[in-house]
Amino acid sequence: MHVPLTPLRCLSRAVDLYPSKIGVVSEGSRYSYAEFGNRSRRMAGGFVAAGVVDGDRIGVLSFNNNVLLESYYAVPLAGGIVMPLNVRLQPSELEVILKHAQPRIVLYEQAFSAVVEQLLATVPGCNFISIEDSGRGPTLSSLMAVEPIPLPDLMSIDETSIAELFYTSGSTGIPKGIMLSHRALYLHALSLAGSLDHSDSQVILHTIPLFHANGWGFPQFATMCGLKQVMVRRFDPPTVFRLIEQERATIMIVVPTMAAALMSCPDHSRFDVSSLEHVIIGGAAASPELIGALEAFFPGTTIRAGYGLTETAPVISTARPKSTLTFANEDERRRFTASAGWPFLGVEVRVVDGSGVDVPQDGSTVGEIIVRGDNVMDGYYQAPVLTHDAIVDGWLHTGDLAVWNEDRCLRIVDRKKDVIISGGENIASIEVEHAIQAHPDVAECAVVAAPDAQWGEIPVAIIVLRENRTVTEEQLLEWTGKYIARFKLPRQFVIQKEALPKGGTGKILKYQLREQFWIGKEKRIQG
Repeated sequence: MHVPLTPLRCLSRAVDLYPSKIGVVSEGSRYSYAEFGNRSRRMAGGFVAAGVVDGDRIGVLSFNNNVLLESYYAVPLAGGIVMPLNVRLQPSELEVILKHAQPRIVLYEQAFSAVVEQLLATVPGCNFISIEDSGRGPTLSSLMAVEPIPLPDLMSIDETSIAELFYTSGSTGIPKGIMLSHRALYLHALSLAGSLDHSDSQVILHTIPLFHANGWGFPQFATMCGLKQVMVRRFDPPTVFRLIEQERATIMIVVPTMAAALMSCPDHSRFDVSSLEHVIIGGAAASPELIGALEAFFPGTTIRAGYGLTETAPVISTARPKSTLTFANEDERRRFTASAGWPFLGVEVRVVDGSGVDVPQDGSTVGEIIVRGDNVMDGYYQAPVLTHDAIVDGWLHTGDLAVWNEDRCLRIVDRKKDVIISGGENIASIEVEHAIQAHPDVAECAVVAAPDAQWGEIPVAIIVLRENRTVTEEQLLEWTGKYIARFKLPRQFVIQKEALPKGGTGKILKYQLREQFWIGKEKRIQG
């Protein structure tokens, strides 16, 4: 029997099995799964009444809330493609995306009304609908003033059709629309369910913005498995701690910069976080020191790293222990926990050299990660050349460099475009960053390439110190030299007060930091 694979099955399962259970908590509002399903179906009905047809894009410009989560189901239910938009983008950046995607409708929070005013003049033909009742213009409540449409006959759904479209600038700043199919999203949710320790009594904090990388797959997984989902509107450490205590949260997902901010929060001891069972860390490579610090900060909590891309919906691998795996000591265990781990269920992973040949599984030979599997994107929206360059002979080329060992455990070394070539030697910026971040006075750090007449490129470290801490360049150099070879050491340390520039999830935007060093130079690093 062939039943089409679609994330709408996640919603129907939650409604069928958990109708009276509180499924979504959003800024003081609480919705049972029956209410959540009803709202999603009413929203879908409103879209259909507004003229949405199969394949139409519907954008959502919103912080994390129940409406954004509902759109994950309402839009595909109406036959459309949901397109969560990065709230950190400037109007000019959103304009580029909207002109490329040409959505029929964009839902927006009133917090972005000034942005929408600008877009109204530059993106004609797009219908902007306010999520709140603002007293002016069309609103979501009027859109939803219809009868909820029924969940469709599953056999009528084309599982290969596109359900989600995520625009990402990646490391280059050039937006690309990543197309994720119904099939890819459903199979990714099943893989998450099979890879994570969970029960339907668990409570997940949506700490990661849902406009990023399919919300790491948790909107589908958590719904399908009947978990209570708590929306974190904007990441703020005291708010996160309050919600953990208030909702007895058991699962939290963070990027390294979020983890560091939580541990630096001066008020954390006021909150009871004993309910927390799992912290999942991804979005950027974690260090063993960060893993150890998190384990000490959240005692009794399982910390697990993972790796993925928006192009893979997004998880590729997780550092989940195997029964056959043993560690000589705690340092070795933390090094594994900080790694990218093993391939995810339904995913095949290789590490290849420039000729496409698998590199030795010796834990030291570097190659590029390439992937194929159930959760890989169909391609980039209206960009056949980019798609052709990314998917070669059926394998997605990630642009990430790694080593692997005889157990096929991956350890990310760097992005292809973040490797610094100094005097003919390859320097992995991540390795240098981890050495610097181990210093107790360093809050955050990024290492980028700067031009140099003698060496071609040299590593430069841009650093933000913890509050009320001081440290000299000489002290940082001495500290870092204890961890890495001399040729890898930064030739310059830039200590600044303002936070490093970050994307929607808190991932540091290195290409912006590099720009200051390469202005006016003939050679440019495009990354």
